Amino acid sequence: MNMLFFIVFLLFAILILRLGVIQIVYGDDAKREIERTDDVTVSTSTPRGLIYDKNLKLLVDNKPRKAITYTPAKTPNQKETLETAEALAKIIKQDTDKITERDKIDFWILKNPKEAEAKITKEEKEKYEGKENESEMYKLQRERVTEEELASLSQEDLEVLAIYREFTSGYALVPQIVKNDNVTKEELAFVSEHLSLLPGVDTTTDWERQYVFKDTLRSILGGITSGLPAENIDYYLSRGYSRNDRVGKSYLELQYEDVLRGQKEKVKNVTRSGNVLETVLLQEGMRGKDLVLTIDIELQQAVDKIIEEALINTKRKGGTGLLDRAFVVMMDPNTGEILSLSGKQYLYNEEKGKYEFTDFAAGNFTTSYVVGSSVKGATVLTGYMTGAIDPYNSTKLDEPLHIKDTPVKSSWFNRYGARYLNDKQALAMSSNVYMFKTAIAIGGGQYRRNQPLGIDKEKAFSEMRNHFGQLGLGVRTGIDLPGEQIGYQGNVETAESGKVLDFSIGQFDTFTPLQLAQYVSTIANGGYRMQPQIVKEIREPGDKDGAIGPLAQAMEPKVLNKVEASKDLVKRVQDGFWDVFNASNGTGAGTFRGKPYQAAGKTGTAETREKGTDVWNLTLVAYAPFKNPEVAISVVVPSAYVDGANDNKVNSIIGDKVLQTYFDLKANRGKEDKNEDNVED
Repeated sequence: MNMLFFIVFLLFAILILRLGVIQIVYGDDAKREIERTDDVTVSTSTPRGLIYDKNLKLLVDNKPRKAITYTPAKTPNQKETLETAEALAKIIKQDTDKITERDKIDFWILKNPKEAEAKITKEEKEKYEGKENESEMYKLQRERVTEEELASLSQEDLEVLAIYREFTSGYALVPQIVKNDNVTKEELAFVSEHLSLLPGVDTTTDWERQYVFKDTLRSILGGITSGLPAENIDYYLSRGYSRNDRVGKSYLELQYEDVLRGQKEKVKNVTRSGNVLETVLLQEGMRGKDLVLTIDIELQQAVDKIIEEALINTKRKGGTGLLDRAFVVMMDPNTGEILSLSGKQYLYNEEKGKYEFTDFAAGNFTTSYVVGSSVKGATVLTGYMTGAIDPYNSTKLDEPLHIKDTPVKSSWFNRYGARYLNDKQALAMSSNVYMFKTAIAIGGGQYRRNQPLGIDKEKAFSEMRNHFGQLGLGVRTGIDLPGEQIGYQGNVETAESGKVLDFSIGQFDTFTPLQLAQYVSTIANGGYRMQPQIVKEIREPGDKDGAIGPLAQAMEPKVLNKVEASKDLVKRVQDGFWDVFNASNGTGAGTFRGKPYQAAGKTGTAETREKGTDVWNLTLVAYAPFKNPEVAISVVVPSAYVDGANDNKVNSIIGDKVLQTYFDLKANRGKEDKNEDNVED
């Protein structure tokens, strides 16, 4: 017994000695460790830049909205986080739509630790003992949670889960949005009053993108993500983004992400034991720079309406069962600025049980079609540049072509007999045979009745595609938007020689509506291929009163190339285009002859197949005024009517109304400006 007392005494003596050493020798170090604070710098996102049209009408705004946030501790405690979520759930109403099956399973395990532990057998615990195997045991637990157990989660549990889910989806010391949709004044006030009981929770003002003109140009303006996209997460993280940042995901929002993103606010969080003691502002945030587009939103809306009315009226006619879309591009041929980029689809909405229009402006450069005779201006110019057409002796006999083992190929007017046509007349009357003979000459062949052509198809395709590309056909236009397509190019190796002839009349390769607009602009301005641009200026953020900010960058017009033809040769094509719309035998004269805006251009029809049915695409390229062009347009109406139905000329109807609207709008604005000047005087 004495020995036992001695041992106990000795142990207490050692313990007291050890406590004394810690208290006296290491006491100050321990105190400093307890009182030590860490400085952690974090960045918070700022609102994106605004988007305006060319007349500084606001298109995309940032709509402020009340928000509740949660900032996770540096070393979060799962139990405390859950308790905070339960307390917040009693104050706010949280949407549970985002909850997944996996979320429910994880939450059930968290709420029922004993039942979850019982799902693992003794043998499995021994097998997976050790931290490195905990994930395997947790996997088994998840797999063994039953549907009945998940069904035991009440609505209140689900609301807690929805909040807890947002709490744990953020990153340490970085504020995470918990709720920013439909936050009521009562919720905001109650949370603000009880922040001391809700560690990590705070109230703030968040923002969301507001598209002022709703669906107008919606596909071009693009959208933003709710967090970094998984497929590009490394790219964004390397550029200073946080995982929960919102970034542009399509078109303008994506293309100009670096401009629109703004400068993040940087704060220093002073922490002790993982808890935030103080927040110090290091750098004020700044809203992103603003974009001023080349688009005239008033013109854009008018063109959208013209397309919708034309589609509705045309679909009342026979043979239009497959007609469901139309496109219009309007450009300044001298600068490449896009004034209007309109595309509409007429589709059946299953939810609403009716047909309705949707914006498809992006289809102007992401979809392509066979366009027919609209490209004949490119064929004639190619003939000049390759020597296949002598501009001083350009007459060719338009006659039905009888080529060995090939159906007769002719122009639409050959039923009236053969005739000699020069280059301008061939464009005005849309002669197929003139283009066929030009293509044969480009390929080094020669037409002899009932004989093979003997054409070098590789040479012909190479020459024509090269020269078409100089005008913008079959190549990227260079528009400052992602996702541009160049169209489908037919396989030369497997194509018959006769396909060279089809190419010359726009019946082989496919082209986008934007390519057609660039092509007609190149002809209109005398041979310069201008890069289409949809952003005119970048501006610094404006002031709080809504005034536009100072100019940061102006987008200068860019010439991509000049066609390898003299101005005189381009002028001959221009004159041919004038005759198309204004000569008595021009294919477009019935619609455009005598119009005050004095346009020139080319119509096109192309036979193709859609859903197993032979259909005709209708196209149009035009510019006005003829002598001093200021606007160029392309119109593409795929599947305008089925084979055998009457030509409904919807392409010309749309083109006429679009040009008339442009000049009417210009005249009205001129009157308004004049009236304002008179008032000031």
